[in-house]
Parts: sequence; C-alpha cells; structure tokens
Amino acid sequence: MGSGASKNTEEEEDGSNGGGGQLYVSLKMENSKVEGELTPHVYGSVPLIGSWDPSKALPLLRESASMSELSFVVPPDHETLDFKFLLKPKYSETPCIVEEGHNRLLTGGSLQGDSRVALFKLEGDVIVEFRVFIKADRVSPFDLAASWRAYRENFQPSTVRGIPDVSMNPDQTAIEHCPSETLELDLEHYEVPAPAPSANSSLVYAADNAENPRSLSASGSFVNDNTTNAASNSPRTSGVSVDGSPAAKEMKVIVPDTSDIDLDSGVGESKSVGILSPIQQKDGQKGLFVDRGVGSPRLVKSISASSFLADLKPDAQTKNSIPAAAGAVAAAAVADQMLGPKEDRHLAIVLVGLPARGKTFTAEKLTRYLRWLGHDTKHFNVGKYRRLKHGVNQCADFFRADNPEGVEARTEVAALAMEDMIGWMQEGGQVGIFDATNSTRARRNMLMKMAEGKCKIIFLETLCNDERIIERNIRLKIQQSPDYAEETDFEAGVRDFRDRLANYERVYEPVEEGSYIKMIDMVSGNGGQIQVNNISGYLPGRIVFFLVNTHLTPRPILLTRHGESMDNVRGRTGGDSVISESGKIYAKKLANFVEKRLKNEKAASIWTSTLQRTILTASSIVGFPKVQWRALDEINSGVCDGMTYEEIKKNMPEEYESRQKDKLRYRYPRGESYLDVIQRLEPVIIELERQRAPVVVISHQAVLRALYAYFADRPLKEIPQIEMPLHTIIEIQMGVSGVQEKRYKLMD
Repeated sequence: MGSGASKNTEEEEDGSNGGGGQLYVSLKMENSKVEGELTPHVYGSVPLIGSWDPSKALPLLRESASMSELSFVVPPDHETLDFKFLLKPKYSETPCIVEEGHNRLLTGGSLQGDSRVALFKLEGDVIVEFRVFIKADRVSPFDLAASWRAYRENFQPSTVRGIPDVSMNPDQTAIEHCPSETLELDLEHYEVPAPAPSANSSLVYAADNAENPRSLSASGSFVNDNTTNAASNSPRTSGVSVDGSPAAKEMKVIVPDTSDIDLDSGVGESKSVGILSPIQQKDGQKGLFVDRGVGSPRLVKSISASSFLADLKPDAQTKNSIPAAAGAVAAAAVADQMLGPKEDRHLAIVLVGLPARGKTFTAEKLTRYLRWLGHDTKHFNVGKYRRLKHGVNQCADFFRADNPEGVEARTEVAALAMEDMIGWMQEGGQVGIFDATNSTRARRNMLMKMAEGKCKIIFLETLCNDERIIERNIRLKIQQSPDYAEETDFEAGVRDFRDRLANYERVYEPVEEGSYIKMIDMVSGNGGQIQVNNISGYLPGRIVFFLVNTHLTPRPILLTRHGESMDNVRGRTGGDSVISESGKIYAKKLANFVEKRLKNEKAASIWTSTLQRTILTASSIVGFPKVQWRALDEINSGVCDGMTYEEIKKNMPEEYESRQKDKLRYRYPRGESYLDVIQRLEPVIIELERQRAPVVVISHQAVLRALYAYFADRPLKEIPQIEMPLHTIIEIQMGVSGVQEKRYKLMD
C-alpha cells in the first residue's frame, strides 16, 4: 500500500510491515432524502472492494437514518488506491449508478484533491448529492490483527454458524465410540487432586471461614491491646484458647447505652427497593481517580469543572469506596462517594434469625459474591468469637434469656465483634457481614448505636417455616459445629440444640426497625417471599437481587474448557478456530462422561460460548438442551487477537510489560481486562445460583478462571494465575453444606 515519506525503523528491520504501512480507511456518506431502495457502495482498484467489478462492491452500512459508513483495511501491496462510490438498487436488477466525475485517489495515505461531494444522476436527469467523509490512518499491522483476520475469515466461514442460541439434541441420537475414546464406568479413575489453595472437598463449618477476633494473639488467645491498663481493665481470667483451654486475661468490653436511641428516626414506610435517600453534601469534596484499566488513561473526575487535585492521596474512607472492579461497580462506588452520606461508604449487613435458619450459609455466600465483584468484604461470626472466648462446651442454659451471666457474655462478644468490624471499616473495609442471631430489639439497638455515624446498617432476617428444612439444618449443625465436636451422643446433641433453639424462640422479636431485608421461606428455591424496607443505592439493590436468586438446593456445576483448538496448537490468543483432532477426541470423552455423570438428571443443561470451539466440543453431548452465552466468550484480546505472546513481546513490548505487571487490571488495546470479564459474567453467576438442576459450562480459560474464583472464594488478584488445564472437568458441588470441588482429567 502507500509508502509514506517516512517509515518506522523497527518495521523496516524485521520486515513486519510488508514493504509499506497499512491503511485503515473509513468512508461515510450522508443524505437524508434518498429513499431506502438505493444503498451506497464502494468499489475500486483492490480486490477487497471489487477490483472495479460492481458486483463485488462493498456496501456501506446504515449508521443512522441519514448516514452510511464502511471501514476496511487496504493491504500493503498497493501504492495507490483508486475508488468510486456507487448506488445499488436494493430490490431490482437495474444497473448500478456510479458517481459522476473522476476517480478518488488515496496515495501514501493522503487523499488527492478535495473531499468533494458525490453526485449521482438518476432517471430523468435527477441529480442526487451525498456529503462524503473520507479518513485514512496509517497504522501498525498489529493494531489491525483482529480486523484483518475477520476479513480473511469471510472466505472460511465458521463451521457452526446458523446454530440457534438454544438447541436440543434428541435422546435417541447415538454417540460414536471407539476404543481410544471410551470412558471407563468408574469415574473416580479420572479423579485428580485439586490445587492446594482450593482443596476444600472435605466438609468445613462455614463459620470457621469468618474473621478471627482482632484481639486474638498469635498463640490463639484473647488479649488486651491496651497493655498500659491491662491490669485495671482485665481483672478476671476466663479467656480460652482456640481449642477451648484456659489461656489469657479477659478483655473488658464496654457495651454502649442503648436507652437514648431513636428507633423511629429515618425509618421509611415503603416496601420497595427504589426509594432514594436525601442527598447530603459532604465537606471537602475531593476529586477521584477512576482506574479504567492498565494501559488505558486514568480519568480524573472532580466536583469542580474548572480544577482538579493532581496530588490526590485518598484516605481510608476514599480508598474503600472504589473497589477493585470495573464498569457499573466502579461507577456506583464513585457516585456513592460523591453524593451519599459519609456513613454510606461503609455497609454493615447484620443477620437476624433463629438458629438453624441458614444465616451463616447466607452470610458466606453473600461475602463470596461481593468479594468477587470487587468489594472489600469480610464475614464476622459472633459464634466464633464466643467459642474462642468462652469455650465450646456451652450447654443450652448458657443461651437462656434469664441467665444474666450468659446474657452478659453473649452481649460482650457481640460488641467485640462489632467493634472489630467497625475498626476494619475505618481502615478501608467496605462491607461487613455481621453474623449472629441478633434476635431481640435490645441487641439490634446496641448495634445501631455503635454504628451511628460510622456505617449504614441493613438487617437481613432469615425466616423459615418448613420443619423439614429446619430439621435438616439442626442435624447438619450437630455434625459440623465445634459446639458439639466433643459430644459423642448425636441424639443428645440434637436435644441440647433444640433446647437452645427454644430459649431463643421465647424472646425472639422480628425486625421492624431501620432498613431491612426479610427472606421468608427462600432457602428451598421453590418460591418464598422477600420483603425490603428503606433500601436504596446500587450495592443494596445488587444484594437484594442476589438474595432473590439464591437457594440451598444441592446440585453440581461442571466447568471445562473446550477441546484443544487449532489456535491452542499454534499458541495464538483469541480467534475462533475449530478444534484439533485431540480436541475432537476430548469432545467424545466429555459426552461419555456427561452421559454417565448426569444420567439421572434430565433437567440438566449445557452452556457454551458463541465461539465455535466450545460449540463443537459440546456437539457430541445429546439429550440435554444447549444454551449459547455471549458472556461466556473468551476474554477479548483486542488488537493482539491472533498473535502469539512472543509476537506481542517482540512487537508491542510496552503492552507486554504492562500485562506482566498487573494481569488482573491490564486491558488489551481495544479489548478487555479480567475485571471486564468479571463484570460481564455477573448475570451468568446469578443464573447459576438460580438453577436447581446441574449445569455443564464449556467455555474458555480466562472466563473459567473468573467463574472458578467465585465458587472457590479466591482473591481477585489470583484469578489470572488460577490453573485451568485443558481436557479437565472441575465439578463444583453446591448445597447446604457449602461448596466442594472435584477434578477429573480425561486426557493428558
């Protein structure tokens, strides 16, 4: 193509420019009066636009009612591009109408002459005039990799185009088998251990995953942080170590006076989510840095349009309002920071409910979801504080409302956990999940008094009237809770827990104050009711939406990458290539596996991306509906699409280095970052939570890393390094006892 006056020295040395720069040509034509039966086209001297053959002219696409546009790449072996516009009748075989005047010329990337209007002479000597906009940019071939490959793929159409977004194979369709593809009946033969950081296949009591008390020393015992007044503040020695043995001096906790709290202040009457609280102007508004991704410019937003703070040093409150996320999450954080009250920067979700109602399970799921979205979230379980401070061998009498010592001890650890949570928020934490029964108005008043001016409280009450679910939860509690670890008689443990439950029921007061969410019989996933009061804001709204779609029904979710693709063989990123011979073998092994693993699960479904390597991998699976998700497509590598990492390192060293430094936030030019992928996967997560039947997800490495991180509760920074090998199935078992994982490697 056109050789400009100067060339890039590196391109000349390595020959990557093909003897000259490429041109990215943008053409636009505007006319508001022409009827739709005449469509603008362009043709000219290069094969891409027809080599002067009107039948091969490229159409301009309608951009608006009056504007049509076309962009294309001119290959580098044309010094000069000659072209003209023409109008083609849309519904008849009449000849094309070529514009009047001489050819338009692009030489060396520059338009020769003026960008004149395009004149067309119609029947009856009627002249039609189009305004023309022509732009040609000389760019690197790497910047155009995706566009150029898309042009070439027009001659090699996808082998799976035309398949609907939802398809169903008949049950009677046979799967082809051969000895090399047969899967043994014993699925455990293929089971492999999960990576060490996520090996959680054994049952783990959910509360044990909550935060440890801040006053817990390295030896596992409570200590007083104020060493100067230790003697006067802690006269008694009733602390215990992690294993329940006597250990250290008791920490004195001052329980705030709740007598002056106004229960009616600020309490709305509405039962809807959409109420907006009054906007309170904060003093000293500051500009905010919004990170749009490594490699992209950072935007500075400010209250004042005329100035901004270049030397911004966000304090803990500012820092916590901007999560390590993208898109709507980051935008909502900025809006809350700049428009919301000071305490809205921190959110406390305070659980309320009788024992065995799924509070801890709900708290753990909500913590996992918010962390995955990029919000700094921690789970504070008061029962864990109680066990560490007062031991695990507390009988039902300890929980009686007429036991002053028990009431004082339980109030003390609740206040200690709340102080820890507020302290963590003041250091930058954003969302705290406060997990306890909180079954009386007096306890909730105490918590609201402690949180006043420091964080916004939303009560989350779980109510269950299904005796079968309650009975199941009681028995799981006896099996898993450390409170009954030393109880050898299972039925005696059940009786004691029932007595404990009865003690709570006698004094239980449902939530009627403040902002709250009530989940009524929601745990089964078969209906139920959710009530909200005085709830507003982006994050509380997302929490409500998540809770509406969550339940405890056990079901497996199978995650797997597509079979090996031709681009995997070549080491190239992205693309839409077919699967290799090895990938075809895996597709049949996967079908055999799914048939045996889900043979009794008629309601199961298969989810794939819209790229043909996942669709082809799923093609051998029969008897289950298949759903294509655009959200499950591989991370968009933008201009690097189709390149190897060695090519990126050689030709785009700055991009390569930026990616190596921060793979989580690095955004490919004209592409995506891992944070972008997480944002588009949120609807997938919500739907996976809502499903009550097994789901097989066939997707891509970056996407599955993000999905797996949600279920395994892995930190965002670890997502780009999560192991996600080819030809391996990761089975996530979701249920009332939490999330467990198994891995099956079907092929090397």
